[in-house]
Amino acid sequence: MTHQHVRTLTALGLARVEGEGSLHVRVAGDQVEDVRLEIYEPPRFFEAFLRGRSYTEPPDITARVCGICPVAYQTSSFLAIEAACGVVVEGPLAELRRLLYCGEWIASHALHIYMLHAPDFLGYPGAVEMARDHRDLVERGLALRRAGNAIMEMLGGRAVHPVNVRVGGFYSVPGRSDLGQLTAQLRAALELALETVRWVSGFDFPDFTVDHELVALSQPDVYPIERGTVITSGGRSFTSAEFEQNVVEQQVPHSTALQARLSGQGGTYLTGPLARYSLNARYLPPLAAAAAAQAGLGESCRNPFRSIIVRAVEVVCALEEAIRLIEEYQPPDVASLPVPAQSGRGHGVSEAPRGVLYQRYDLDPDGTILSARIVPPTSQNQAAIERDLGRFVQARLGLSDDILTRLCEQAIRNYDPCISCATHFLQLRIERG
Repeated sequence: MTHQHVRTLTALGLARVEGEGSLHVRVAGDQVEDVRLEIYEPPRFFEAFLRGRSYTEPPDITARVCGICPVAYQTSSFLAIEAACGVVVEGPLAELRRLLYCGEWIASHALHIYMLHAPDFLGYPGAVEMARDHRDLVERGLALRRAGNAIMEMLGGRAVHPVNVRVGGFYSVPGRSDLGQLTAQLRAALELALETVRWVSGFDFPDFTVDHELVALSQPDVYPIERGTVITSGGRSFTSAEFEQNVVEQQVPHSTALQARLSGQGGTYLTGPLARYSLNARYLPPLAAAAAAQAGLGESCRNPFRSIIVRAVEVVCALEEAIRLIEEYQPPDVASLPVPAQSGRGHGVSEAPRGVLYQRYDLDPDGTILSARIVPPTSQNQAAIERDLGRFVQARLGLSDDILTRLCEQAIRNYDPCISCATHFLQLRIERG
């Protein structure tokens, strides 16, 4: 009787985007049989919290979904509420919103690049250990993060869960001289960001590509950040109001988070930096475009390990945009536009650092929220991550347990699920039968 060799890889205590999870891979013989990104955190009920609240409250409530990407949640929420009420915010207020979002991109990407991802490539278990030998690198990452936080503090009142954002605009807006105080810090950070692209482009990247359909926003002539139309590498294009007709969520037994797929003949897809860059590289501002070319990214990038380069390029993009917006800034006549309550349904999408973030609200005539839906980028990417890990492990079954463990950790960090996915999130146990 022949006993088939069974190898089980179990990653315990995997902290996900906003919570807790683990990774389970089962290999029978020479085939990967099962890959599960097991999300076991209890539901957080934000959609339920929103029901019965005033239509003015989502920017403050949804900001608490994530301490690293609060602006993304605020932006998608106020876009949806304003759409439900028939209001479009344009001009200087819209430019200030883009500037605020640039600050979040800079801070979030810098944190991921330097504290979560770079140690993998340099052979360190974490940023603390890396700092002992490369203090200058960690200090550069922290300087970039401070630059992003400075923008959020100026416009949002504080860097974590900003309090100056509201439906219709802001509670108060800065003067030209106020924003001008950021210019020197941002210009210095731009040089650090260009150095970051050169640095990470020299890392050793495993040979691995993904074939998922890519999903990102698109804006005419600019790199998408705070709003846009959803486009895919397969040729689809749809508005935020059509999101739920094109993206289908489903429950899987091993996860408390929903997984998303494209409707019809579509399937697993990927959103985030690889998708944004591959679908919008031609819209990068000049310095970011030159940095991408020098880093060898080409017109698209489908290697998730090289996503660290894309994030570095997006830091350059966000800083370049922030400096432009500040230089061109003309203070608006009012800090916010009136948004009278009315019955309706509104949809909003924006590009969180980790990908497309969708929200939808139904309002009654007095502006009370009847229902809400939030689709974060990480839940959209979960099925893609599982599929990618299966292919990645399948091609590397001959590696030792230690090496495979390290590479599996790094492979998950490619997708930058969230700050909770820290450098020690995997404890791998391998069982052989």
